[in-house]
Amino acid sequence: MNIPYISTSSCGSIQRRRFLRGIGVSLGLPILECMTPVFARAARLQPPQRMLLISNNLGVLPKPFFPQDAGRDYKLSPYLSVLEDFRNDFTVFSGLSHPDVVGGHSTENCFLTAARGPTKSGFRNSISLDQFAAENLGQDTRFPTLNLGVNIDKANRSLSWTRDGVLLPAEDSAPALFRKMFVQGDAASVQKQLHRLEERGSILDTLLDGAKLFSRGLGTDDKQRLDQYFTSVREVEERLHTAREWELKLKPATTHTAPEDIQDKKLFFQKFELILSMAQLALESDSTRIVTLMIDAFATPSFRLHENQNTTDGYHSLSHHGQAVEKVKQLEDADHQQMQLIHKLLQNFANKPDGDQRLLDRTMVLYGSNMGDSNTHDNSNLPILLAGGGFKHGRHIAFKRDHNQPLSNLYVTMLQRLGIEADVFGSSTGALNEIVE
Repeated sequence: MNIPYISTSSCGSIQRRRFLRGIGVSLGLPILECMTPVFARAARLQPPQRMLLISNNLGVLPKPFFPQDAGRDYKLSPYLSVLEDFRNDFTVFSGLSHPDVVGGHSTENCFLTAARGPTKSGFRNSISLDQFAAENLGQDTRFPTLNLGVNIDKANRSLSWTRDGVLLPAEDSAPALFRKMFVQGDAASVQKQLHRLEERGSILDTLLDGAKLFSRGLGTDDKQRLDQYFTSVREVEERLHTAREWELKLKPATTHTAPEDIQDKKLFFQKFELILSMAQLALESDSTRIVTLMIDAFATPSFRLHENQNTTDGYHSLSHHGQAVEKVKQLEDADHQQMQLIHKLLQNFANKPDGDQRLLDRTMVLYGSNMGDSNTHDNSNLPILLAGGGFKHGRHIAFKRDHNQPLSNLYVTMLQRLGIEADVFGSSTGALNEIVE
């Protein structure tokens, strides 16, 4: 954590070292919602709403994805026909995109942020939908969110970004995720982790004690900067408090066995199916209520389409098909298989009771992409499908193809369904009320 370098006419320049030496009064915090035992809060908020956000950063072929007509009686497109038995459980959208989020593949990290100008000099990403939701909901589960990936370049790509525009690396190992959710460490391991948390807390105490001394007699600008600093430290302090509570609680039991890892990038669909099953397990066990999953097709080499059949090119090369018949045929096959995996996911959610409803009724499943057409690097008319969550589904909602509506309008509606009183997110101009009953 960086200590601000403060300069005022009244106190002169204050160096970081001297800043930390200051003797102040410990900062007393008011009783906050986050200080209520997290397990009591979780019980109070039942039944919860959940959210699974999935993006393939090379998208799908637009023609077989989008229906030709709109409304409730639309004819299912070739891809959507795979989901026919869930027709009334999903809505497909056309004419949605992020304003000023253009530049082909550079937009992949902006799918859940809507941060404008990703190709401009000095671009800095903004907070993603999942992190915004987690900030507003508090931590009622062991993990506020889980950020997952398939074949993902962890260092450069993610759907999940902090408020300061910092990339949060995705987890792409199913065994590692399983251990994190269900494998309880021995007493020594738990105590070691608690000690780490306490050490971090003591560092924060030192920082706040030092900063408090200099909060008097500062100019207006410096006071504002110091207030922002205090706020950031308080937020970290609150997260440490909650993390300690969860560290003391036993992890949930599961009848599932630990999965085998799949490291071969060529086994693309097997990896996607495995990570989807882990996302489902995380939501079912209430380990978290918000999951993001980036399918990094860009980083996927030639992959297995069927037994004894691999694609002729890597996924990225296939996406720039130039209408080549063989490449288009392979892409259609790959898109169909992904839709089949989405169908299996919806089926599993529909078959899982959640109180007096289905898990699907309380889980929003968003599937889409930052690419409207990878072949032409088009970032408009994004393929967007939203299933579950108790919305009024069963339609193709079509906005103007030449004058798109902000995708963030849908994000606002999703935030509201989570119980968050938000009317603005990203580039939104309002909520997308067409799907609200």
